[in-house]
Amino acid sequence: MSSLVMIGIGAVAFLIILGAGIALISGNRSDVDERLEEYVGSATTVEIAEEIASDEPRSDMADKLDKLMSGRGFSDSIKDRIAKSDVKLRVSEYIILVIISAFGVMGLALYFFDKSPVMGIAGFLIGLRLPRIYINYAANRRMNTFNNQLGDTLNLWVNALRSGYSVLQAMESIATELPPPVSREFERVVQEVRLGLGLEQALANMYRRVPSEDLDLVITAVNIQREVGGNLAEVLDTISFTIRERVRIKGEIKTLTAQGRISGWIISLLPVGLGLVLYAMNPEYVSELWVKEPPWIIEPIFPCGWTVIGLGAILIGIGAAAIRKIVDIEV
Repeated sequence: MSSLVMIGIGAVAFLIILGAGIALISGNRSDVDERLEEYVGSATTVEIAEEIASDEPRSDMADKLDKLMSGRGFSDSIKDRIAKSDVKLRVSEYIILVIISAFGVMGLALYFFDKSPVMGIAGFLIGLRLPRIYINYAANRRMNTFNNQLGDTLNLWVNALRSGYSVLQAMESIATELPPPVSREFERVVQEVRLGLGLEQALANMYRRVPSEDLDLVITAVNIQREVGGNLAEVLDTISFTIRERVRIKGEIKTLTAQGRISGWIISLLPVGLGLVLYAMNPEYVSELWVKEPPWIIEPIFPCGWTVIGLGAILIGIGAAAIRKIVDIEV
């Protein structure tokens, strides 16, 4: 038997063994446990009847990729960022989006800048960051909206408790009466408790999705009341007043520092934008900054133009960081 046939048989056997191993690993838990863990976002095991699981099949390629990447550090961090932003993406879909964005921006940079390798690399790096920038922006916007709604949420919660509602019933009223994202988060807490999760764990899951300092105060008050008792309505009323005052002060500070924040953006983006405009108008002139020609810093490896570009980028970053530090006032 020839060596090629032996190699082919060995490769087929290896693929069969690999597929069987993946099937065994992915089949250790029931579909109910996997779907429940995906919903509650926790590794806590919850005993639940088979009837509550949906009968719709979900074994597509994205699910298989998610299972293969689950448990790894980068997968958990990506899942955490997506949960905070509430963007309807899975980890595999996010990674595919990052790859498409990187090569797409690189292609645009090569097309518009006369196939310059430097601009192609810069476009690739920018494309890698674009999905993460959007995810962070969505998470920050959702966080700010949640914090602004938290005062009204506590008012409704306090009124419901004083009307004789339990803590869970008060959360149900919040989920039905208030707009998202507050209503969506409290609805998830109520549904997780109904699925068998403890209230403390459900609130911890909400804090993981919305890591707000104000929400941490509320969760701490609820957990203490459940352990030692006390008037939860009065405690939440005090916290509500504190949160409303903090939101008001933050709004005033944001108004007073708006000019400084705009100046920081202008100082950071103006040199980059001006450089791109000059390159589009006269690429031969601007490209002298990165071509490997005299004068040299390290001949013939490191020209002086690279030093100018690096020093300019460092100074822009220092200026932007200084302005951001000045206008970032903690309350």
